[in-house]
Amino acid sequence: MPRYDLLTLGRSSIDLYSANVGSPFEKIEAFNAFVGGCPLNIATGSRRLGLETAILTGIGNDQVGNFIKHFLDNEGIVTDWVPVIEGTRSSAVVLGIEPPDRFPLVYYRENCADINLNIDHVSAIPFQDFKAAAFSGTAFSKDPSRTAMFYALEMAKKNGVTRLLDIDFRADQWFDPRAFGVTIRAALGSFNIVVGTEEEILATFLTDKEQLLIKHQQISAPEIRGNIDNAIREILNSGVETLVVKRGKDGASIFQPGKEEVKVPGFPVEVLNVLGAGDAFCAGFSFGLLRGWDLYKSVRMGNACGAIIVTREGCANFMPTYDEVIGFVEGYGGL
Repeated sequence: MPRYDLLTLGRSSIDLYSANVGSPFEKIEAFNAFVGGCPLNIATGSRRLGLETAILTGIGNDQVGNFIKHFLDNEGIVTDWVPVIEGTRSSAVVLGIEPPDRFPLVYYRENCADINLNIDHVSAIPFQDFKAAAFSGTAFSKDPSRTAMFYALEMAKKNGVTRLLDIDFRADQWFDPRAFGVTIRAALGSFNIVVGTEEEILATFLTDKEQLLIKHQQISAPEIRGNIDNAIREILNSGVETLVVKRGKDGASIFQPGKEEVKVPGFPVEVLNVLGAGDAFCAGFSFGLLRGWDLYKSVRMGNACGAIIVTREGCANFMPTYDEVIGFVEGYGGL
């Protein structure tokens, strides 16, 4: 019987979020220090809901690394496989908050620790002790992390671990945005479940740089042109069993080979900060799956977690507890 519910793999960071909500970036006077990174956010969200969660990420031998590890330990996330990687720096993100639709984002990831995860770090993980593993697309952007992730996929598959991919497209983390699609397509067939926004799904099949537009340095919210129906079909044809398309305020859709689309409604809320909503969704969705819920209810749980997070200032630090989510959904007729 697996000892843990979920392993998340990939980036972690200190997140410096504007303390002056609504202020243009150049006029920000102060920042609040939180933590973030897709896998760290998913780990925190799922842990607060009640899952036994561990993370594989890298930190530098620096105070920022101490800051990240202190947070993880306080949350009760298992950090046995979080190496301190000498010669690297822990990652950082700086974010402006201009609701409802401007969230400029600056990454500091030159020689960052988590992109230096390697095969040895993966080899240390007892995959047989996990029910599921959640991967993120950015971890495939550069070696040695890219190779480490492919190896982790192999090991997870060999040990019967359910494998989930959060597409996590961050265009500026790739030397060419088309390289993202080439790499992710090579991995798709090894995943049971894929989760992404329409833009991220289109990015997986990007063939022309002109299809991509990023306004106001909103790295996490690109505009991408393409045929979404074709892209969904291609993902399902790759061998993926379940594709979940996140649609923001409209909820999400479930796609499976040979079945009709299932639309799962969201929860109408006023947006303060969209960053972290997709990760909160993955946390809630993973919780449902690992508790044996059906796909519809699991996605609904994900929608609820995402809706709560967009009303809050940051990502990991603001992830809801199980009781908070259940209290929230009761106001909307439940899950």
